[in-house]
Amino acid sequence: MTQKIEGTSAPLTRAVSPVANTQVSRAGDQRAAVEAVSGADSLRLTGEATSLQSLQRDVATRPAFDETRVQALRESIASGSYKVDAEAIASRMLDLDARLAG
Repeated sequence: MTQKIEGTSAPLTRAVSPVANTQVSRAGDQRAAVEAVSGADSLRLTGEATSLQSLQRDVATRPAFDETRVQALRESIASGSYKVDAEAIASRMLDLDARLAG
């Protein structure tokens, strides 16, 4: 398949002022630090980004799992009172599959 490209696009570069010092340094020479132009770049977060940052901080401070629930499950398994509801598991698996399929 071929596609003809016509026209010109906007240039991807921007004009800058000429450099006052035109000396070229050789490889290995020490170089001076370059200062950034103040106020040239800025960053502003949207409300959604701020909410995501807050949510990330909240999740990072919580434990990875609920220790009391894990202990309760251990006890019920050890005592033999824990029952697996195969129908509920199958139903949830089918529901997930349907959601993933769209």
